[in-house]
Amino acid sequence: MTKFGEAIWTQRDDGPSANLQMGSAPGESGVSVLRLQFQRTAHFKAARQHHLIFLQLSPRLRLDCHIAESRLRHEAATGSVAICPAGAEASVETDASADLLMVAVNPRHVTFMAAETSTIEAQLCERLAGYDEVLLSLAGLLALESARNFPGGSLLWNGAARGFVRRLVHAHTTPHSESPRAALGPVALNKIRDYIQAHLAEPIEVSDLAALAGRSPFHFSRVFTRSMGMTPYRYVVHHRLRAAIDRIRDGMSLAEVAADTGFSDQSHLSRWIRRVLGVAPSKLT
Repeated sequence: MTKFGEAIWTQRDDGPSANLQMGSAPGESGVSVLRLQFQRTAHFKAARQHHLIFLQLSPRLRLDCHIAESRLRHEAATGSVAICPAGAEASVETDASADLLMVAVNPRHVTFMAAETSTIEAQLCERLAGYDEVLLSLAGLLALESARNFPGGSLLWNGAARGFVRRLVHAHTTPHSESPRAALGPVALNKIRDYIQAHLAEPIEVSDLAALAGRSPFHFSRVFTRSMGMTPYRYVVHHRLRAAIDRIRDGMSLAEVAADTGFSDQSHLSRWIRRVLGVAPSKLT
């Protein structure tokens, strides 16, 4: 599979596999959600493109859970959470009907959120059981929006999705053990952020950012992308876009905002807003 928002699911050990398409609002939130109900046994396989987070909606159940090589037999109540990192396999068996939410999260968004909160290259933890009321509440909101065809719009979805990823990073990740030369350090990242903010309206080259980190442009691009979950170019666009949205909400015209934040023109700015947020610029005011 190559498309984000899908998982392979088999309800019975001898049953056929199916690709599950998960619901997500327009834009690049990196999060999609699906409500599942099954009898006795379900087997899931996460693609490399996303993590799977399971949240139980059923009342207390006896569960036999597997994630990768780990296994746990336990009783779980409503709100129980399990986390299957990208690329792993998971299965659950129960003696009753089960009702759960499955949330898929693009690993790049976890990586980026971790870096933005000074936990560079944090890794999502495998979890067979636990409780997290924040994740449950946000997943419930996302599921309700998806089931009703997104009545709150892309901005509501993106806000809830960002909150979900932030909670994952805050409560369910662990630092990655890398040598200092293999990762982008917080000092270098702060220099890069400050430089981008100071030069939003000007051309920003990868070589300029690489020099701040003391690396060659080629090596810098590889390390940056692994550490941040996006290329240096997309990171610059991220900061330009965030500044542009603030200016639009302050009442500046699109042409003025585009010139002030480094977009070639207002059409270029509008395309990026639609691509990332899934809405027209007029919806931001």
